[in-house]
Formats: sequence, C-alpha cells, structure tokens
Amino acid sequence: MLHWISLVIRSFGPALAGLGWALKTQRNLQVHALATSVALVFGVWLKIAPWEWCAVALSTGLVWAAELLNTAIELLADRVSMQREEPIRRVKDAAAAGVLLAALAAFSVGLIVFLPKLWRLLENVLPLP
Repeated sequence: MLHWISLVIRSFGPALAGLGWALKTQRNLQVHALATSVALVFGVWLKIAPWEWCAVALSTGLVWAAELLNTAIELLADRVSMQREEPIRRVKDAAAAGVLLAALAAFSVGLIVFLPKLWRLLENVLPLP
C-alpha cells in the first residue's frame, strides 16, 4: 500500500512540471491566472458563500484545464506538421473554441456570483434616487 501511495505522489511531479512550464511560457494561461487571482480576491472581499466558492472553483478549474489541453493539442499538432494544413488548423481552432466556451461559462458564473454583491455595495455607497 505504501508503495502505491508513493507512486501516486510521484505521479504529480510531471503534472506540476507541466503546469509550471505552461505558466512561464503561455500568455493565455497567464491571463487566466490573473483572472483567477481577481476572482479569489473578490471572493474573499465579498465573503461569498461556500456554494459560490464551489461554482468559482469549478469554473476556473475548467478554464485552466481547457487551456492546458489546448496547449497540449497545439504542441502536438505543431509536432505533426508545421505546414499550414486544413485538418490541423481545424483541430487547433476546435481546441481554442473549447477554451473560449469554458471562459465564457466562467465569466457567466462570475457575473452571477459577484454582480449582485457588487451592486449592493454600490447602492450603499451611491444612494440612488
């Protein structure tokens, strides 16, 4: 059993190395990291509920996973052929569309979770007639 646990723990090494490499080299993942940081700060500041934290965590995790898979697909596609080939372009476009849809879903979650709380704060600061 201990050997199995050791193997499982060691399997995280390549995943963490891949995440580190992607964060250093992939601009879009850096943008997602900034957006995630903003969401975390807003979540703490606005004291969102546990279920809201779940929604934010799942949606940001989905975006990160989609972006990392998109990066892997692009790297592999470039390894297959650097020529401008229609099938490879379609594969890359479809993977990018997956990231776009995940990001739009996460943005929607952000609006649903944060906008009402921000609106209430704004109403308290700027009383409306």
